[in-house]
Amino acid sequence: MPVYKTEKNGTWYAMVRYKDWKGERKQKCQRGFATKREAQEWERQFQLQKQANMDMTLESFCKLYEADVRPRLKENTWLTKESIIQSKILPYLGQRKMSEITAKDVIDWQNEMRSQKGKTGKPVSSTYLKTIHGQLSSIFNHAIRYYDLNINPARKAGTMGAEESKEMLFWTKEEYLKFAEAMMDKPLSYYAFEMLYWCGIREGELLALTPADFDFHNQTVTINKSYQRLKGRDVITSPKTKKSNRVVKMPQFLSEEMEDCMKLYYSLKPTDRLFPVTKHYLSHEMDRGCKATGVKRIRIHDLRHSHVSLLIDMGFTALAIGNRVGHESEKITYRYAHLFPSKQTEMADRLNIERAGDVAEKGEKKKCP
Repeated sequence: MPVYKTEKNGTWYAMVRYKDWKGERKQKCQRGFATKREAQEWERQFQLQKQANMDMTLESFCKLYEADVRPRLKENTWLTKESIIQSKILPYLGQRKMSEITAKDVIDWQNEMRSQKGKTGKPVSSTYLKTIHGQLSSIFNHAIRYYDLNINPARKAGTMGAEESKEMLFWTKEEYLKFAEAMMDKPLSYYAFEMLYWCGIREGELLALTPADFDFHNQTVTINKSYQRLKGRDVITSPKTKKSNRVVKMPQFLSEEMEDCMKLYYSLKPTDRLFPVTKHYLSHEMDRGCKATGVKRIRIHDLRHSHVSLLIDMGFTALAIGNRVGHESEKITYRYAHLFPSKQTEMADRLNIERAGDVAEKGEKKKCP
């Protein structure tokens, strides 16, 4: 269809008629193009999108990709994807046609990503390289699955980077108690860290807690949501995984402490956030406590590791721990295998006794007339 010029300001606009997924006739107008060619190219890409034609550019396809996948994802998950697409993929491959992007193009893109530096001036981490390649591959997989693209050039090129195992830091019970004592001058901070350490909940789960989540008669707290601060807004989402929906039994002393915590508020509604602070606040408070006590600095999330470590040391199984912290037992076993007491020596000793018994039995038989 033709494009038009706005005489008032000299810009161009395109008017497109099409049928939506219901078969109904629709019309779309896009304004503000500096040149006629830009307006015509927008019109062409729009038509290709509606036809699901893989001659469209990667940038155009990403709009379809967003429309398809965004409604299924949590907002913070999509924002992470969007950031990678906008900053790491489209500036390099965005104007290439989907049907013409080759494995060699992807390899060239990978080399460009490897050469980039982060905000600190250091090379991009291997884990992040793997993440951004995975996002590019996901886009092509979506095009193959739903729009009949023939091949995934990102898969053919092979991945880049690798998952780096992060050092797992944790506090002993003695270290935590020393830190907690320094937090007592700020009750809200103290109670927040008590929940994190003695229940092993995630930071987002803590910040989403409301009075209605606590059952002091049964000394339990229900974990069924998570807090995020996204683009200046407080956002409450479902927990990280289905397994994360759980009821955690609190030790009696913690249940009593949380009752005291709620008495700090003049007016507290059942649905109000019990800890109306940010992750940055908790990080600052941890800095303060570590500086005051000399306890080594760990991440807020490492308090969760500390809780798991404590339970392992107390002799609880991976299954029991997994149910408490919202993980599959296999993940607990894999992640914390080095903390579980080894049975190897006990096994070897038992096998030695078995073997010795067999030898002794044969010796007795030989002595018999």
